[in-house]
Amino acid sequence: MNNTEKKVMFSGIQPSGDFTIGNYFGAIKNWVKLQYEFNCYFCIVDLHALTVPQEPAVLRGKTMECYAMLLAAGLTPDNTTLFVQSHVPAHSELAWLLNCGTYMGELSRMTQYKDKSVKQGENIRVALFDYPVLMAADILLYQAHYVPVGDDQRQHIELCRDVASRFNNMYSDTFTIPEGYYPKTGARIMSLSEPTNKMSKSDSNENGYISLKDKPEVIMRKFKRAVTDSDASVIYDEDKKPGISNLLQIYASATDSTIQKAEQECRALSYADLKIRVAEAVIESLKPIQSEFEYLMKDKKLLEEYMQKGAQRAEATAVKTLNKVQKKVGLILRK
Repeated sequence: MNNTEKKVMFSGIQPSGDFTIGNYFGAIKNWVKLQYEFNCYFCIVDLHALTVPQEPAVLRGKTMECYAMLLAAGLTPDNTTLFVQSHVPAHSELAWLLNCGTYMGELSRMTQYKDKSVKQGENIRVALFDYPVLMAADILLYQAHYVPVGDDQRQHIELCRDVASRFNNMYSDTFTIPEGYYPKTGARIMSLSEPTNKMSKSDSNENGYISLKDKPEVIMRKFKRAVTDSDASVIYDEDKKPGISNLLQIYASATDSTIQKAEQECRALSYADLKIRVAEAVIESLKPIQSEFEYLMKDKKLLEEYMQKGAQRAEATAVKTLNKVQKKVGLILRK
């Protein structure tokens, strides 16, 4: 089946901090599988990263690292369109046009805005309020049928659908109405230090997350410090045993197994032995990724070539959608 016959899938990931096993098992690993089933557009959303202050040199470096890590994890230029968001200006242009049909009330109801705005104090950036519209533009540009996201992004997908439907009703069918694509396994890897919170690459406690770049001895040390509970039984129960359940989820993800099988394999282990077992599985699963990442980071010219080709492929699709929108709202297209 060629790309023109496949359904379109779009997803983006921010280049802030290092990718964690939460990012990998929850999203990236699924992307690698999905690239053979869908016509995939996967994007390093560097513009979204600017909703909070960034050190320019650090952002550029992280963007390069993120691109290399996605390739190392198994995304291939032959099977997916992998690109950097800012390399395709149509994202910003469509975001403005969608702004003109999005309501303040809709954006003010976004839970993530409410949560994140508290951290910015009195001087809340407009971008933090408005970034769901840019997210909608990211998706709609490629006429995406599906968007693989976690539960925390469901609200943004609904907003995207509302914005697209409103535009279609006002100007005639223009956008494909996307649906969220919610993976059943590995979707929520929790913090090792606070297992009731999702693992985050922005966590101030480095023992809470495993970076894809962490060396084996670091991974082992972090798992040995993982929070469990006072009970001695290894069973999966998210409510009563969040720490143990998280370790079993990680083990299942690292070994391409099920929660039930992971629980069965580990039931007789002590907590100490369980932590070692999970750490060893994670170390083994990351070995080929880390090796390929190191190779790619030594060849910046190759990475830049991949970026350029990815942006060209993405732009070829994005510009078609943007021109349709520009024409429908009454703008004169540049010849």
